[in-house]
Amino acid sequence: MKIEINGLDVIYKNGNHAVKDMTLNIEEGMFGLLGPNGAGKSSLMKILVALMKPASGEVLIDGRNIQKERKKLRTYLGYLPQDFRFFTRLKTWEFLDYAGSLAGIRNKKQRIQVVDELLDRVGLLEARDRKANKLSGGMKRRLGIAQALIGDPKIIVVDEPTTGLDPDERIRFRNILSDLSQNEVTIILSTHIVGDISSTCQNMALLNKGEMVLSGSPADLVKQAEGHVFNLRLTQEEYDRIKDDFHVISSIPSDVGWDAQVVAKEVSGFDSQLIEPNMEHAYVYYMEHKINDVSINI
Repeated sequence: MKIEINGLDVIYKNGNHAVKDMTLNIEEGMFGLLGPNGAGKSSLMKILVALMKPASGEVLIDGRNIQKERKKLRTYLGYLPQDFRFFTRLKTWEFLDYAGSLAGIRNKKQRIQVVDELLDRVGLLEARDRKANKLSGGMKRRLGIAQALIGDPKIIVVDEPTTGLDPDERIRFRNILSDLSQNEVTIILSTHIVGDISSTCQNMALLNKGEMVLSGSPADLVKQAEGHVFNLRLTQEEYDRIKDDFHVISSIPSDVGWDAQVVAKEVSGFDSQLIEPNMEHAYVYYMEHKINDVSINI
């Protein structure tokens, strides 16, 4: 399903703009919203799932206004919020059974079948009888995506889903989302973790202070940072000096002092070598050197 965001503004009671005049199209597949905390991602997510009304602008799902047809369009939506919560006394299957009843699955036998299918899909079938509050952090997030899938939604919105997860659980969760994206659904992944976007999303938007500063594909974003990532061979004195002048991505002790990766528009006066950028490099380059430029579509 196609999502069109046209001239969207979200303004809080204190006058702060959470989202500023945002226009963006989101197609089927995995779409990433990347930006630091406070960029407006969570506010945009709440608008997309009709939990908040914008000050102005509109969101269209296949040409239908989400605010004017909230009840109908919500049946197409699955949502995993950043602060996902559940009833602590319920077992894993009981929580999903309750969520299924709220989603309108009235037949108990059918609901249990759906619950077990979803638990199996997210790798929690063996934990169906465990109390939800006894699950690990990663398992709780997988339970969250299972409840978001109840009702077979065509649009799935997940807000900061891998924050706090260990590397194995983060990879597992990203793989679940990637598998889901093959089933003719639109998945919107909001995160401040660069690796979540580069590993899963075909297209993305970069947000900062409520504004969209870039839209395109992760590969195109990386390409924009070519020629701006350097590996420097530095003495201890040089290393102490460059920390105030460049954004250091990584630094490793070497036989002469330090090998440091830096992102900069240009570097001179050091033993330096250009290297191919990755997504992290590109993100830092835009946030540090392009953020005040006019928004860019790539």
